[in-house]
Amino acid sequence: MTTISPPPAITADQTINAIVERHPWALPILARFGLDTCCGGGLPLSTAAAHHGLRLADLLAALAAPAEQPR
Repeated sequence: MTTISPPPAITADQTINAIVERHPWALPILARFGLDTCCGGGLPLSTAAAHHGLRLADLLAALAAPAEQPR
């Protein structure tokens, strides 16, 4: 029997580029918060959120909800 592991969770220390690479569906969510892979893509999510005055908890919650859905 083959077991399918869930994708790794998105964490605050992952860069935006790494998140989008592993979870392409996250790009529109990040864009909704004003984050993209262009200027801040190499920054950890926590740093990018702080630079944009975003609540990290809100951002992580938005990114976690779709991850719970089957792909």
